[in-house]
Order: sequence, then structure tokens, then C-alpha cells
Amino acid sequence: MRSLCLLLLAALLPVSPIMAQAPTDDAALPLIIAHRGASAERPEHTLEAYQLAIDQGADYIEPDFVLTRDGVFVARHEHEISGTTDIADHPEFADRHTTKTYNGEAVTGWFTEDFTLAELRTLRAREPLAELRPASAAYDGQFAIATLEEILALVQRQDRPVGLMPELKHPSYFRSIGMPMEEAFIEQLAAAGYASADDPIFIQAFEIAPLVQLNALTDIRLVQLVGDAGGPSDAPDTTYADMVSPAGLAEIAAYADILGPPKNRVIARTEDGALGEPTSLVADAHAAGLLVVPWTFRPENHFLPTNFRVGNDPRADGRPSEEMIAFFRAGVDGIFTDDPEEGIYARYLLERPGLMRELAREAQENGEN
Repeated sequence: MRSLCLLLLAALLPVSPIMAQAPTDDAALPLIIAHRGASAERPEHTLEAYQLAIDQGADYIEPDFVLTRDGVFVARHEHEISGTTDIADHPEFADRHTTKTYNGEAVTGWFTEDFTLAELRTLRAREPLAELRPASAAYDGQFAIATLEEILALVQRQDRPVGLMPELKHPSYFRSIGMPMEEAFIEQLAAAGYASADDPIFIQAFEIAPLVQLNALTDIRLVQLVGDAGGPSDAPDTTYADMVSPAGLAEIAAYADILGPPKNRVIARTEDGALGEPTSLVADAHAAGLLVVPWTFRPENHFLPTNFRVGNDPRADGRPSEEMIAFFRAGVDGIFTDDPEEGIYARYLLERPGLMRELAREAQENGEN
């Protein structure tokens, strides 16, 4: 994590969270999107994680949304919440432990759609990567589950513009149990003033049909997420590999504005785990009229390419800014990161190659890997 003085330097490079620039606009700087908040430092998807990300300079925050039994949007990465809350410590909810099948997989645990908001309010968030992030895990038990309403209010009371990049989780599953997400989500956003392509918000999904539906319902811009392998759960005959082909990208551009690929589809790793050479994906997506925002950049050695690690402790921070800069140079329009402070720092260095060379020299002199 970077010091306050570096953040102040980074603040000299303001970026509009509206991101209205075209992919070919050379003046556009890459966006820093706080993936689940400052989730390398606080339990994810909490108001405290989002606020820290904003304080660190993130252009957008990225909340994931699922539904409660009484139809309230709450921020969780998954609707199964045993890994991100203390629900297992609540004996009053033991009888709701169950197994459900969705996306072709049986999952056992506790699910948000089986609880009212009032019941979920009795839970507290936990760090899901506690072994890798003990500093974040130190905040376990302190923070509540946040609602869409609270997150909208958080963003709108800041003293600078902050964008939102919400993801709808498993919308086809929720529709199958009589809880469609799309219409209600758009209605709540519109009530908060988000309805235009000029508003600082994008809506994401891995599925295709919900985005096509959203494209018909709203002018808000949309993000088609794709994975490393397999394909979208609502299109069993379609693979993510098909979707990132030039023909597939042209189809996405008919209803979405951004492609959100895993970062390995932008720059693959070599056999020894180092960062390799860029693929053609960014150029292909830009040619189709799509922005490209890959996921997810994390600071710990465990997640970094081997050539950006420092030492052998998987929990220790490596040199994530260097990985981010490599992707900036590959032409991406933004990044999803668990460490927005590091992203702001990387963007600052991107504009200052002389400083980058000096820092690299100092790292060599200090014996860093």
C-alpha cells in the first residue's frame, strides 16, 4: 500500500468518472475501479471498504448485488454467504443451511434469498481470503452487509465525482425463482438519478440475456464480463472464447459498451508464471467499439506474475504497479483492482517514465526480485 504523499502526487492526475472518451482517445487515462472496494485492506463489499477505496482515489467502486427474500438489493459477491459473513456462528439460522443447484453446480450453504434484510443485518462481514489478508481479517465482525440504497447514498455524498460499476450476480437464477432483478434494479437507479449514458455508472453481468434486456430498458452503459474458460450460464452453446473472437466482439458491441475479460486474456503468462506478451484482444475489442477493462489486479505475491513478486511469502505485497503499467501500455481502458491505491500510483508512474526508471534502479540496488 502506498503512502499518503504518493496519493497526493497521484491526485495531480484527475480522471473523470464518467469515462465518456472513446477507446481511441489518446488523452484518456485508464480508470481505476475498486473491485469490491479496497478489498485488499477491508472485508469486501462493505461501506467501509468502499469508502476507503474512494479515499484512496478510485474513479469507480464495484459492488456486486444479490437479492434478499424481501426483494432488497444487498452487496455480496455471491448469494451464498458462508465465506463472507459470520452466519455459521448464528445458531438461529442453522435450519436454513441448504443445498441449491444453479449454473449446473450444487452449492451448499446459506443464501441471501432465504433471509430478510432485517435478518441479514444481524450478520457481520468477514474477509474471505483471511490466510492471505490477515490485516483485513482483523476487521472481521465489525461491518454490516450494505444495501444498494446505502451505496448510492455513500457515492453521492462524496466531495468529488465517484462512479459506480455494479454487477448483477446470477440474474437468470433469481428470475427462475420468481425474483427478476433487471427491472427493479433500473427503477432504483433511476430514482437515484442514474438513467443516462452520460451518468457515471456501468452495469455488469457475465450472462448475455440480462444485458440485452437492460439495453432495451435503459441508456445506462453496460459491461459484458467474460471468464477464462467455459461460457455464460444462460447460453450453453456459447463459449467465452467465441465471445472474444472478432465476430463475438461485434455481437457484444450491439448491446454493451465495455468488455470485462480476465487479465490473462489480455496478457497471458509464460510457462514459468511470468507476464508474457499482449494478445490481440484489446485491439480487436477497440476495433469493435468496445472499451476493455480486465480483472482482477491484486497486490499479494500469491496473485502476481513471478517477475513481479518480492520474496517468497505469498501474503507479502509484490510489485503490482509494474503489472498494472504493463496492462496500461497494452492499451486497456481501466482495471479492476483490489488495491486502488496501488492503481492510482501505477497511473501516476505511467505518465512519468523517468521516475519509473529511477524507482527500478533503486529496487535493483535494494536487492528486490
